[in-house]
Amino acid sequence: MSDLLQKIVKKSPWIYRINAGSCNGCDVEMATTALIPRYDIERLGCKYCGSPKHADIVLISGPVTAVVKEKVLRVYNEIPNPKVVVAVGICPISGGVFRDSYAVETQLDAYIPVDVNVPGCPPRPQAIIDGVAMAVEIWKTRF
Repeated sequence: MSDLLQKIVKKSPWIYRINAGSCNGCDVEMATTALIPRYDIERLGCKYCGSPKHADIVLISGPVTAVVKEKVLRVYNEIPNPKVVVAVGICPISGGVFRDSYAVETQLDAYIPVDVNVPGCPPRPQAIIDGVAMAVEIWKTRF
């Protein structure tokens, strides 16, 4: 890859979201970072994309439920390397309030390597943006 192309690519990671069985509280807050100018995630050079095949950073919310576990793993494997995983909310980190439920498998890092944890139930948009900023820095070092 040419030096110019490498500089351009490093400055514009694309983000993909995966819901692993959440209550949608975290998903609403993630949407806030994209839709409201006050929390504009594009100022970090990021843009949400609709396909895992175009993603560089993946935001995963919710506990890993038995119903969607295989689907989450399949979509995760479609994301090309180098990729960075951000666990958004307490549910992917520990299972949250759903931890002892019959429907929840275990925390996300038992199946997928997690690079950044953003705790909260749900986390504030500022915390999500901080987590994405950390993910961008990690992503830049993986080229």
